[in-house]
Amino acid sequence: MARPGFIHDPLDIKLLVLYVMSRVSAPVDFSTLTALALQDDGMDYFLFAQAVEELVASGHLSLADDGLYSITDKGCDNSAVMENSLPSVVRGRCNRAISQHNSALRRESQLIARVDDLEDGRCQLTLGLSDDAGQLLHLTLAVPARDRGQQAADRFRQAPDRLLHTLLAALLNDEKEGE
Repeated sequence: MARPGFIHDPLDIKLLVLYVMSRVSAPVDFSTLTALALQDDGMDYFLFAQAVEELVASGHLSLADDGLYSITDKGCDNSAVMENSLPSVVRGRCNRAISQHNSALRRESQLIARVDDLEDGRCQLTLGLSDDAGQLLHLTLAVPARDRGQQAADRFRQAPDRLLHTLLAALLNDEKEGE
């Protein structure tokens, strides 16, 4: 009985890895690459892991000291020539996964939420939000304790637009306070 899926051959697996890597917006670790590439029921994890190693050895991918993979010019060239040979169903699944991944990276790059220790024992919370046109919000607050600042930073990361809208509503409200 034939295995399900479209990708079985080690060469097809390598091509799929190059396809994924040519579309991610930043270097990725092995687990992210695995999640993005294993979009076909026919894929074998062990063949996939071996293919990634071989692509690094052949110079199609590079592996940095921090454990992040990126595609080389050689890998981009080979991917561009051969990507149409991948089944469109698999490309579509990978494109959806890559799009979600790239959107999350873009959102993360537009946020600043950090807590810094001050010399007097307090902490400083810095929050920022940007879009493609530039900075929308930059707010620095003193917080009495690191855990409270970290809690605020985590909440901001979850819904940064909520703080921006609340702040704008408070600043732009025309009603008098007593009414």
